[in-house]
Amino acid sequence: MEQADAIEKHGSSFSFNAFELILRQIKKLAPELHRVHYLHYLNSLYHDDYFAAVENLHSYFDYSAGIEGFDFIPPSVSNNSARYEIALLCLGMMHFYFGHPKQALLVLTEAVRISQVQSNDSCLAYTLAAICNLSSEIGSSITAGILGTSYSPMTSMGSSVSVAQQLFVLLKESLKRAESLKLKRLIASNHLAMAKFDLMHVQRPLLSFGPKASMKLKTCPVNVCKELRLCSHLISEFASETSTVTTDGAFSTAWLKNLTKPMGSLVLTQDNESGENFHALQFSAQPSSIPRSVLQLLGSSYLLRASAWETYGSAPLARINALVYATCFADSSSSSDTALVHAKLIQHLAAFHGYKEAFSALKVAEGRFLSVSRSVLLLVKLQLLHERALHRGHLKLAQQVCDELGVIASSVKGVDMELKREASLRHARTLLAAKQFSEAAAVAHSLFCMCYKFNMQVENATVLLLLAEIHKKSGNAVLGLPYALASLSFCQSFNLDLLKASATLTLAELWLSLGSNHAKRALALIHGALPMILGHGGLELRARAQIAESKCYLSDPSYSVFGDPEVVLDPLRQASDELQVLEYHELAAEAFYLMAIVFDKLGKPEDREEAAASFKKHVMALENPEDEDPLLSLL
Repeated sequence: MEQADAIEKHGSSFSFNAFELILRQIKKLAPELHRVHYLHYLNSLYHDDYFAAVENLHSYFDYSAGIEGFDFIPPSVSNNSARYEIALLCLGMMHFYFGHPKQALLVLTEAVRISQVQSNDSCLAYTLAAICNLSSEIGSSITAGILGTSYSPMTSMGSSVSVAQQLFVLLKESLKRAESLKLKRLIASNHLAMAKFDLMHVQRPLLSFGPKASMKLKTCPVNVCKELRLCSHLISEFASETSTVTTDGAFSTAWLKNLTKPMGSLVLTQDNESGENFHALQFSAQPSSIPRSVLQLLGSSYLLRASAWETYGSAPLARINALVYATCFADSSSSSDTALVHAKLIQHLAAFHGYKEAFSALKVAEGRFLSVSRSVLLLVKLQLLHERALHRGHLKLAQQVCDELGVIASSVKGVDMELKREASLRHARTLLAAKQFSEAAAVAHSLFCMCYKFNMQVENATVLLLLAEIHKKSGNAVLGLPYALASLSFCQSFNLDLLKASATLTLAELWLSLGSNHAKRALALIHGALPMILGHGGLELRARAQIAESKCYLSDPSYSVFGDPEVVLDPLRQASDELQVLEYHELAAEAFYLMAIVFDKLGKPEDREEAAASFKKHVMALENPEDEDPLLSLL
């Protein structure tokens, strides 16, 4: 039973053959334990053996009729065929796992029909939730033909309703059914799904005609927070009578009573080689009656909180929610989710403390996670290697990393739109660094078309900003202005505050490149974005803003260096310090170049020569990158 619980939690971290041997022995000794067939299925699933997974799933339902392992409310019609819909639900989720969305939707639609025939309302609720999850994950028109079939609950709405609106109606229907049947875990799961929907989709009315039609073309962070809190309230339903923990806030902070070290030292540290430091914190008042699945749902709410604050641009809130998940819910969560939250923390370290800290943490995390879970960490490693290579001017290494990403995003291994977007984005940035502007613009334009086709609107804001950056560096500022303004429009619709500040900074840089007569306008834009950038931006974004601010002052004819030199020198010093941590040679050279100009005007030859020497050092490092980079061994 311990081995069974472990494989259900950790998945492919177990050796396929070793666990298969255990299952065969149990099957011989106790053939009446139908759960063995289900574990055979899980073992095959997690190790990507499609045919064995199908066979074992069929065997499980042949022997047990799906009676074991499911907490559905029994249907009103009690016969063996009434479990057929549960088998279809499992089969549909298996197809989804293996990357067969069309087959999964066909099977799940059939499960809806059988659930209705058998009056199995609980299975119907779970199936609707599965269809919602599938529709939100694939996010494309694949569902359009299937959700309009005769068995679909969407048929009465007509074919003009978009996929996103169909998903919204399905989510509401699934939540309504779960609440009527009092399926608490499904209710919490549906609240999480609603939070994700509100995070990623602009709210539009289902019927947008007439003079009084509501046109609310923005996302609503309040709705996201509301749905997440409703999910967290599930924990009070499972608290024991003797427990003093009744609210999600008290539950999530109970670990503070046992806190003996700084929080940062318990996550991603090397002081304990055995790795037991990851499990050092336990809930001091955790009710024993809380099921593991409930803890997983509560942990998922914190994981989604971290992702939501990343999207909205609040770095401190994203970090604290990721830390809460890593310290409080790691034991009850899957290894893939735990690896994901560690990846978020590693990215935070890279953005705010430099690559040395990030790679040190990455080394610890890679030693802990195995197999499928490491794929998340592999992607983060490639992202960090690519960014560092571009900063150091090592274009050969950057291209190698792009090739690795291209292999991972290959259609041979299934279509993952996020991976394809990431690979194309990195390719365009590499071409931009190599000053191949037309090729970079072509790749970015193709990426924009792909994101638009698959309704990846949040990602479109980043792609538009990249196009503006390409035109800015190629000397076509006028062509870059529409892209920067379009990116700002996307950011306002989706409340992407930090990305909006970054787009505002790019817009200011574009105006400044049009001539000194636009310096005041550019400076006003930068000052409007500075609070967000300095409060939540990483080292690179802060340095860019400080350099741009200094250039605005120096370009303004009304500004005199002799009157207030520190208004220029202070931001440049801060920028140079932060850029040297990142080893960003190009921007660091620009900062020292501007400092040398200012010192020359002030008549300070010693300071000017020191800044000029630093400028020369970074230019030489950029033009002659080290071929013996120790990080090459990480590829």
